[in-house]
Amino acid sequence: MKKQNVLNLIKYHVERNEKSFRNEAISIARYFDSIGDRQLSEYIMRLIAESNVYSLQTTDFESDFLKQVEIRNLESLHLPHEITEDMRGIVNAVNYNVGINKFLFEGLPGSGKTEAAKNVARLMNRFLFRVDFENLIDSKLGQTNKNIIKVFKEINTLSNANKVVILFDEIDAIALDRINSNDIREMGRVTSTILRELDRLTDLNKEIVIIATTNLYSNLDKALVRRFDAVINFNRYSDEDLIEVAEYYFSLFIKNFKGITKDIKLFKKILKLAKKLPYPGELKNIIKISLAFSDAGYEYDYLKRLYNNLIGNLDQKDINKLYKEGFTVREIEKLKN
Repeated sequence: MKKQNVLNLIKYHVERNEKSFRNEAISIARYFDSIGDRQLSEYIMRLIAESNVYSLQTTDFESDFLKQVEIRNLESLHLPHEITEDMRGIVNAVNYNVGINKFLFEGLPGSGKTEAAKNVARLMNRFLFRVDFENLIDSKLGQTNKNIIKVFKEINTLSNANKVVILFDEIDAIALDRINSNDIREMGRVTSTILRELDRLTDLNKEIVIIATTNLYSNLDKALVRRFDAVINFNRYSDEDLIEVAEYYFSLFIKNFKGITKDIKLFKKILKLAKKLPYPGELKNIIKISLAFSDAGYEYDYLKRLYNNLIGNLDQKDINKLYKEGFTVREIEKLKN
């Protein structure tokens, strides 16, 4: 980091140039990340995000198809380093204002796509609107097409376009492959309309950021995929990443349960024995349920439930099998009560 970076921060603060101040701070964070100080880099990025609990709190905009999403007080997002870098890249690309503004997040359910979209909107100091597919999709032939045209018209006429992110959460609900669809004609019309409207949006309004998510990337129409400037793959969690996520949720949730003793070493040992760890959304739920369903009369019952959920039925395993799995005598006592 150079002295000029510090001078720029002071200058932009005095000038109340929020956009330049934020960009300079992001540049500093990236510098620290490049020299290996990831902790300080993430701390700066978190401060930037928290400072954006800002003036963007609500808007008077009303629509049947666009619903504002709350992005204040978001839960910490634990993404693999590679995906975190891609999120920073999106913020940088939009700030450069070179027409890169459409992004597709693809990955398994529970991999953090929707929450990542919320955090990106917060980092960019923008309102977030979600397209409401329940209202958009209509059983009447042709009405869905009309609704799609209407929602894009509303998007194009947003007066504060440079302060908006539009989220098409699970876009596969309306835009599957036209060739492989069972209902080729209707699906083809709907998908073709989306393609046309996305092109018009690019021509008319380069300020609005579009983020779409999908669990069914391979089933999306290839022409639709090409409309996005970048596709971000969220299926990049290593076991170490997932254990780190699990440890975070475990430490967060256990505070709410009295009479339960925290044993992080045994908790992590159970996680490491699992043949395949679920992604964060499901993992979070398993940990919470294991704690909530545990017997208040036994302080380690949640570990038995965690074992059952991730590995198998603990009651069917004798002490010798558990010993071969690497558990100590004391750990077996805790699991077997």
